[in-house]
Amino acid sequence: MAVIKSNPSIWEEIERSESYLVCSMYSEAESLASSILKRVCNDDAKGLVEVGEDDVGFRDMLESTGMVLVQSLKALGRTSEILNQLKLLFVSVTAIPVQVLLIGACFQISDGSSFGVREFLEEFLCKWNCVDEQYYVLVGAEANVDCMARSERHFILGVDEYVEVVEVYAVTLLATVLQDMQLAISWVEKAALPEEKRQVLLRKLHSLHSLKATNLLQGSSPLLADNHDGHLSSQKELNVSKGSQKALKAKYPPNQGNVTKQAVLKLSERMEPYFWWFRTITLKFGNARLVISKGKIMLGCLILLMFYVLRRKKAALKRTVTRQALFLKGALVDLWKLAFSYQVNPLAAVQPLAPATRGQ
Repeated sequence: MAVIKSNPSIWEEIERSESYLVCSMYSEAESLASSILKRVCNDDAKGLVEVGEDDVGFRDMLESTGMVLVQSLKALGRTSEILNQLKLLFVSVTAIPVQVLLIGACFQISDGSSFGVREFLEEFLCKWNCVDEQYYVLVGAEANVDCMARSERHFILGVDEYVEVVEVYAVTLLATVLQDMQLAISWVEKAALPEEKRQVLLRKLHSLHSLKATNLLQGSSPLLADNHDGHLSSQKELNVSKGSQKALKAKYPPNQGNVTKQAVLKLSERMEPYFWWFRTITLKFGNARLVISKGKIMLGCLILLMFYVLRRKKAALKRTVTRQALFLKGALVDLWKLAFSYQVNPLAAVQPLAPATRGQ
């Protein structure tokens, strides 16, 4: 939970835009989200937005509104406009929250509207410098911190966030969609990345390259069936390629068309938590706002439900238990009576038999 001190009307408008999105009123959601971003970014540039010292509330505000805008544009069939709209509203590419940027790029790639995505991602990636392989700093941020708007003042980026953008650019866009494997490998080798992350990306690219080579070998192997030596050679290559294919099957599908879709779907699954529109509930106390996570809300609802069921069904449960107890008691009493009701003669074993009748 976090207490956010900001203009309550802005959060009310954000919640209203989320409600429009849930109700499939996409035009209203897109219009309101655009209006909020324009006003917030302009007011921030003029120093009119007041948030906490850590700027967490302001970043949450931008991310929530950006998510509504991106999903509304996709639902309206305007996927090709997503990145341009984000850049227009946020003014600077680096001011866009990373998760909003990733989802917007994945939407455009999956929709086949990859035009301009490469330039957009390159512009974002080139504006960060790696410091001690631990975090990234915005280029020129240290010298101009006082002159920057708050939306741009979040000038430290985590390594994992930066690498996620790199993976979308190099693996998904360059290697898979544009099929320029050499450029993707060269870019990753030269990029300012922690060595461990660089090796992980290079392994992915080499695996994808091996899969493409395997498909080419499988397609060309029937042409070598005319001569005996060529046939044996192609058979060995085919066995090797099948082994590589089994090793990579779980990660990369066998045909090139599915490779693109699978790569985008994998990134979309990673971003799936950000499509949950009501992750929190906001309580207002005057000018103070209390944000409660959905996990605590679900736990509280479960406890209240159990308490309600036990309170409402208390009498019925008591009657059922009493009835079962009485039934069990009666069964035990009947069994006890049955066991000791038969009279046994203790002298039956030593008494002589009665004499037989004269007729017998």
